[in-house]
Amino acid sequence: MKKIAILGSTGSIGTQALDVVRDQPERFQVELLTCGNNVDLLIKQALEFKPNAVVIGDPAKLEAVKEVLFPAGIKAYAGAEALEQAVTMEGIDLVLTALVGYAGLRPTLAAIAAGKHIALANKETLVVAGELVTQAAREKGVNIYPVDSEHSAIFQCLAGEWHNPIEKIVLTASGGPFRGRTREQLATVTKAQALKHPNWDMGAKITIDSASLMNKGLEAIEAKWLFNLRKDQIDIIVHPQSIIHSIVQFHDGSMKAQMGLPDMKLPIQYAMAYPDRLPTTWPRFDFLNYPALTFEQPDLETFRNLALALDALDKGGNAPCVLNAANEVAVELFLKDAIGFLQMSDLVEHCLVNVPHINNPSLTDLEASDAEARRVARAGLPAAWTS
Repeated sequence: MKKIAILGSTGSIGTQALDVVRDQPERFQVELLTCGNNVDLLIKQALEFKPNAVVIGDPAKLEAVKEVLFPAGIKAYAGAEALEQAVTMEGIDLVLTALVGYAGLRPTLAAIAAGKHIALANKETLVVAGELVTQAAREKGVNIYPVDSEHSAIFQCLAGEWHNPIEKIVLTASGGPFRGRTREQLATVTKAQALKHPNWDMGAKITIDSASLMNKGLEAIEAKWLFNLRKDQIDIIVHPQSIIHSIVQFHDGSMKAQMGLPDMKLPIQYAMAYPDRLPTTWPRFDFLNYPALTFEQPDLETFRNLALALDALDKGGNAPCVLNAANEVAVELFLKDAIGFLQMSDLVEHCLVNVPHINNPSLTDLEASDAEARRVARAGLPAAWTS
């Protein structure tokens, strides 16, 4: 029985992780559930799974949670500091970090400091502070199990191959809902159109990132830290069917690919149960239903977010942190209909140009860079950029 904490239990990854727990009750026990402000769903989850404690991000909603959960013997806390403390609880074996964006960094670092193994669904943690996080994990002997389907695929392909050098990895991208469109066509796309991903069912933030291809750029930065890669060892290819989740090429030229139907529960369960593969009743892939698997190069000129992310990966230092913060604000503004689809790239580029670069940032430097990038992004684009 593995005792787990799920950070972001009311989101897309968190709810699917609880589906896995339902399917495998003899293997997993929930010790901690956390969310931002979805009180009703958090309470419902807690009453079903009976964790030791829950944490709600919004302190104003703590009393409403306590009122229901205290009689059930479930402790309730609120706020960022409480979250960082809760992940260190003695009974937790594995922390699934499924928070959205920068918010996942400090709880992940706190869990690592407490010696907890990590199932990482929050790619922004490694985008923002990959060197600090991986160094802390090495020092504490903590394993980081990737949950993103692409990084889980690489991890699975490397099983039994840890002693063999990687020549390169290939991250696959569906291309999102706007694959093949021109910049002129993208200028008029709507929020509703961008939220309709052709293959995956995900939260709003990651769905918009997938539509702009920023998600693939963030994944390239995450892959660098997870697998100790250089930029020239990371390829990105568009694979519209989303059946091959990623590929590893070894130095003898041999390639391994991990395949399957697009379903996030598989990488979630693999990370939670590692090194075991647990039986499931989920639908199986049939080659006859997919007679053709196709591949194409990503269009970096049309989808500039991917190019900006790869440039930030190359530049290093605090550039990925600035990229991430600017993108989080850009997506928020797009979802509020405050800026257009293409302006998200303009805003990210503007922040990368105007936030001072730091080559070897400390955690304090990264927090300051994050705050400054958000300030610059919220100040908006100069008139010269929008004319």
